[in-house]
Amino acid sequence: MSYDWYLAICKPLHYTMMMNGRFCLLLMTGSWIAQWLINSIIICLLSHLIFCGPNETDHFFCDLAPLINVSCSDTELIELLAFILSSLIALGPFLLTLTSYMCNIATILRIPSATGRHKAFSTCSSHLIVVTIFYGTLILVYLLPKTHTLRDLNKLFSLFYTVLTPLSNPLIYSLRNKEVSKALSKEVKEFIDFFEMQTLRYCFRLK
Repeated sequence: MSYDWYLAICKPLHYTMMMNGRFCLLLMTGSWIAQWLINSIIICLLSHLIFCGPNETDHFFCDLAPLINVSCSDTELIELLAFILSSLIALGPFLLTLTSYMCNIATILRIPSATGRHKAFSTCSSHLIVVTIFYGTLILVYLLPKTHTLRDLNKLFSLFYTVLTPLSNPLIYSLRNKEVSKALSKEVKEFIDFFEMQTLRYCFRLK
């Protein structure tokens, strides 16, 4: 998405040529293959760990860190590998996204019209918010040292990148569509009218 915004803002004349269906498919396939390979390595190493202690993890789901904490095996190798792979997964795309947005902002600031600048900023601001929440919480959970305070907050942070950002993406990008916003406003208005009608009927019955 950040590369899509970069082309749309910084290279609008080349957008159609560069952001074609084939390139989108390559981006999507590359992301899936990279994640599959990395997760396969981690799962393979996890499968060789011995778990002889408690069978409960202090977490909402079976994440890597809680599973390592309840293992009786030597986990130094998997922890080191997880840190390296997490750095590649989180910091690499984050730096690329940050670079694209720096180029976007520099291009937007050169727009002479205040209306044009506002429109351009509003176009990519929602994506920037979601990206910041996603990468910020990922870095806090996987890359920062596991202090006592962070260990307690990791469960909360994990909800941000596993639940909040996937839920907010369709909502944010759909509400930017005028037709979707208009349809949603109509449904809300009909619901309010229905609720008011039912309330009035109930009040008349009481009288």
